[in-house]
Amino acid sequence: MLSLSQATIETFLDELWSIDGLSDNTLNAYRTDLSLLACFLAAQRIELKQAGKQDLRDYLGWRKDKGFAKSSSARVLSAMRRFFGYLLEKTIIQLDPCVELSAPKRDRKLPGTLSEQDVERLLAEPDPEDTLECRDQAMLELLYATGLRVTELVGLTLDQISLRQGVVRVVGKGGKERLVPIGEMASASLERYLVSARELLLGGQSADVVFPSSQGRMMTRQTFWHRIKRYALRAGIHGDISPHTLRHAFATHLLNHGADLRVVQLLLGHSSLSTTQIYTHVAKLRLAQLHSEHHPRG
Repeated sequence: MLSLSQATIETFLDELWSIDGLSDNTLNAYRTDLSLLACFLAAQRIELKQAGKQDLRDYLGWRKDKGFAKSSSARVLSAMRRFFGYLLEKTIIQLDPCVELSAPKRDRKLPGTLSEQDVERLLAEPDPEDTLECRDQAMLELLYATGLRVTELVGLTLDQISLRQGVVRVVGKGGKERLVPIGEMASASLERYLVSARELLLGGQSADVVFPSSQGRMMTRQTFWHRIKRYALRAGIHGDISPHTLRHAFATHLLNHGADLRVVQLLLGHSSLSTTQIYTHVAKLRLAQLHSEHHPRG
């Protein structure tokens, strides 16, 4: 026979299924999360629907002490909010104990990156004598030189690039524009591509996009991702390589060579410095490495 708390949980899940049509996986996750909460409260002689705000805080604190993942506890809080919101709507309770409860902040993980040597190998892999690979090399060089998002890269138009001034005008998230220096190596690769390969790719068609596909249209992000994977395999570089890997390598290597974090923020097009703060870990690791290598008591 179901306990009173478990029976309330099942009634709640039945309503979720009938009204929201949630999947079995989601319903089972809610069942597990709420049942574990009910067991925790039962050990303290508290029925689930009688739980107060401090009881729920104690439970989240217990999960933290037990080493539950922050992402898991965030999901639990979501389940609790829906459950106690349901009880409030049904007037089973008068106050929602989840008010003012906040989910634990998730640890921000650095995306994968490449060493400078790996980047050199990757950039050298495309054959500039091949039409498609000449285009790809220009794209890779430009991506590493500017740290563009892949959507910004594949969507570039001719009027956004000035080889004479050595800059690219990027239209980023929210329509915000920024100017990013291209650099000599990327400029040379881009000029070679524009002079020799681009017209061949277009096949007589007219288009503003800088890097057309083999059909003369704007390339998709997925196509470019597959092209990068291909060159990484040819260069013997293993791991999860994507366009964002080069964007991260751009930021990491700038910091390793002494660039200011705020400069990196502007180049990446981050609206807030807090978004760029994840790269401070890179700078600290580099400082520790330099100290270890060069300090007499390192």
